[in-house]
Amino acid sequence: MSTDADRLPQFVIAGAPKAGTTALHAALATHPGLYLSPVKEPKYYLTGGRPPPRSGQRGPGDAHSAQEWVWRREEYLRLFDGAPAGAVRGESTPFYLHDRAAQRRLVADVPGIRVVAIVRDPVDRAWSNWVHLRADGLEPEADFAAAVEREESRVAAGWAPFWRYRDLGRYGEQLRDLYTLLPRAQVLLLRYRQLVDTPDKTLDRVSAFLGVERGMAHTVPPENVKPYVADTLRHRALARVTRAGAALGAYTPPQVWRQVSRPLLAALHAGRAPRPPMPVEVRREVLAPLLPDIALLEELTGESFDDWRRDTGRGDFRSRRQG
Repeated sequence: MSTDADRLPQFVIAGAPKAGTTALHAALATHPGLYLSPVKEPKYYLTGGRPPPRSGQRGPGDAHSAQEWVWRREEYLRLFDGAPAGAVRGESTPFYLHDRAAQRRLVADVPGIRVVAIVRDPVDRAWSNWVHLRADGLEPEADFAAAVEREESRVAAGWAPFWRYRDLGRYGEQLRDLYTLLPRAQVLLLRYRQLVDTPDKTLDRVSAFLGVERGMAHTVPPENVKPYVADTLRHRALARVTRAGAALGAYTPPQVWRQVSRPLLAALHAGRAPRPPMPVEVRREVLAPLLPDIALLEELTGESFDDWRRDTGRGDFRSRRQG
């Protein structure tokens, strides 16, 4: 007879949105000794077994997105019912690293959980996060620096975690708190650049951490890279329609709005333009409050993250893979 312990994940991929969790999930899913949940980002441990409260869904598209969260325990357990005997079960929800209550719930439910945490240059990550939301017509602020500065007021107004451009990149604080709950041997810290620049070596490292054979996982083409969309009158008009539709989508099944929104997203993405370099003064402005956290991360890990202090970032996934 199976128990909950036989149906729960044995590892999770955490970190931050736009830090490579989707790419790692897809790559690990190719390993015959691993089983990744068919629903990526179920967000179960964010919920506490209750529906996500509307008080935290007040940003554009938030309420629609919240409908896809898996909060019922039996529904979550069923995600792993397809795991072959002996396979190591896992799921990917990047917000588990940022959300301290989720950390506690996860460790309490699965004390032996192994966490693969991916971190990325926090300014590059925030920029990619903003580009993603702009491309999908949800971010109304056309200026990246201004959007970052609005973060605190948006959080206070109940916008969802995906809008925390700067705060999601405070990995030092997040990792410090996770280390109070788990032995360090149960946490593997990866850098986004390792996944992009040395994928085979990185996948072997993850495989060893998870106790499965090396050389069996392989990368797959990235699917979660959004185009940079220029701020035009056409984009603004389409984005207004998208945000209104997403608000109405909160009252329909998620698949209905996804189907209806496809032509809108295609029209939005048709306005793609070359991604401009981030002005040095903007990078410095966004980075400055994060410098103490980078120092904390270095203290915790004994690794140097000095490249994050530079005036230029390292680019997005697609451009670096094609360069």
